[in-house]
Amino acid sequence: MYKRLLGILQNSRHSYLILGARGTGKTTWVKQAFPEARYIDLLDQTVYLELIASPGRIKQFFPKDPRQWIIIDEIQKIPMLLNEVHRVMESERRRFILTGSSARSLRKKGVNLLAGRALHVIAHPLTAIEEGESFNLHTSLQFGQLPAVKKHDMPKAYLSSYVTTYLREEVLQEGLTRNIQTFHRFLEAASFSHGTQVEYASIARELGIDNKTVSNYYDILEDLLIAHRLPVFTKRAKRRLSHAPKFYLFDVGIYQTLRPRGPLDSNQEINGHALEGFVLQELRAVNDYFHLEYEFFFWRTSSQIEVDFIAYGPCGLYAIEVKSRDRYDPSDLKGLKAFKEDYPQATCYLFYMGEQERMVDDIQILSCDKVIPQLDKLLSGQKIR
Repeated sequence: MYKRLLGILQNSRHSYLILGARGTGKTTWVKQAFPEARYIDLLDQTVYLELIASPGRIKQFFPKDPRQWIIIDEIQKIPMLLNEVHRVMESERRRFILTGSSARSLRKKGVNLLAGRALHVIAHPLTAIEEGESFNLHTSLQFGQLPAVKKHDMPKAYLSSYVTTYLREEVLQEGLTRNIQTFHRFLEAASFSHGTQVEYASIARELGIDNKTVSNYYDILEDLLIAHRLPVFTKRAKRRLSHAPKFYLFDVGIYQTLRPRGPLDSNQEINGHALEGFVLQELRAVNDYFHLEYEFFFWRTSSQIEVDFIAYGPCGLYAIEVKSRDRYDPSDLKGLKAFKEDYPQATCYLFYMGEQERMVDDIQILSCDKVIPQLDKLLSGQKIR
């Protein structure tokens, strides 16, 4: 059991809504952290059929003691239950932990009912901080950070099953698309977009569908919390900028599994996008878990000068370039130097796979092995040891 950073306490007076992709460990964590809670599993077919027929019956599952926590797992399966949960929160002051893996169902069918009554928590894959001394960057880049992968004796088989079974079933169960075969082909095509700007038109041509359908498919991935699009940083822009967002899958292991490989594919390119995506998933996780309130962007000019990540928040403005080589080249600093010219107040970093660390032209060059487990300190403006 890893010590997760979800930040939910037994003695809290608040209810919680925990959203996260399947496999991020929500169910395991709530069961172990709240062993005395009343647990209602909507993946249990008997429970599901009873409550889908009559959502009001949910109160029959509640414990007599109003102080006892109530966990409803996979609440997006029956969003109508939120009405009863809302009523009981108001009238009986009961405390709930609701988990979900689809933001679309909840957003469409009433999660706004819980506004101000349940604190929202995002569950990410494991972080380097949570792994502690067992964290191994090279292993993480190959198999990702889903908790089940860490204890599985056949991690590649688990990831293949996750992609072929879970994603297919989730899309079908949610009724998100009628053509599951085309969507599965889209997933493979989207894996080529990981770490790059989204080109809707080229994917549409490849799959023989229209741009709107491709855009909707990307929306589905975000709603299922398994991907997100990173916008361009345009605040007080001094140059002409690119506008298409960059795309990232939520876990580097899922990317490695989805991404086809052939004789024309470059391992260096694939590994570069893997490391870049891993840094972003760690940044997003520590930002949410430590309530740092950053927004994340990338920066790219119309002349193709780029910085991988921009973190913009109350603690500062950070520009981060990520390289998968064990040596850095002066040309690797080009984007950071250009960004620094436009935003002198920015703190700039180059993360790379080497070991030597130094300062070059006010840009701090750091080892990925050293900095990734300390990203919370970096974003908080603390000195990295």
